[in-house]
Amino acid sequence: MRGREVAGPGAGPDPADSAAAPGPAGEGHSRLRPARHHALFAALETATGKITTDACYPRHRHQEFVKFLKKVAAAHPGTDLHIVLDNYGTHKHPAVRAWLAKNPRVTLHFTPTSGSWLNMVEIFFGIITRQAIRRGTFTSIKDLIGAIGIFIDGWNERCQPFTWTKTADELLPHCQPGKRTSFTRH
Repeated sequence: MRGREVAGPGAGPDPADSAAAPGPAGEGHSRLRPARHHALFAALETATGKITTDACYPRHRHQEFVKFLKKVAAAHPGTDLHIVLDNYGTHKHPAVRAWLAKNPRVTLHFTPTSGSWLNMVEIFFGIITRQAIRRGTFTSIKDLIGAIGIFIDGWNERCQPFTWTKTADELLPHCQPGKRTSFTRH
C-alpha cells in the first residue's frame, strides 16, 4: 500500500513566463507554478493484482491514512492483512498506532530506505502515472480524480498478479539493513 501525490491542474511550467527573462544565448526560461497535489492511497492485492483505493485526498496526513486503512480492512473482512509501506512519517503517527492496536489483524511492514522497489504497488503507480496521469489533460482536480477512478476500474476488470523476474535468493541479499537496495543510475 502506498500514498502517492499526483499533480493537479496548474502544476508545471507557466507558459506565460517562458520568454519573460532570457537566459544564456537568448534562451527563454520558465518558472514552475506551485503545484496543487492530492494524495492517492492504493493497496495492491498481490494474489490477484486488484487495486483497492479511495478517492484522492487533498492532504497526505494520518487522518486520511486511517480512513484508508479502514477501507482496506473492510474490503478484506476476517483476513489477516500484511501491508507493505514506505517509511513515510504518516504511517507512524500515534493515531495510526492506536487504530492498529484495535485492529491486530492488520500488520504494517516497512521497506528499507531506498527500497521502494520491494513494494509491488509501486509498479502500479508507475503504470497509472505513465498511462493515465501524464498523458492526460485535466482542467480540474475533479477531472483528474475521475480519470484515476476510471483507470483503476478498468485495471481491476482485467487485473493479473505481478510476478517477480528474480528469485528470492537473488533478491534477499539486497534487502539487508545497511545494504544498498537501489541500483538505478540517475
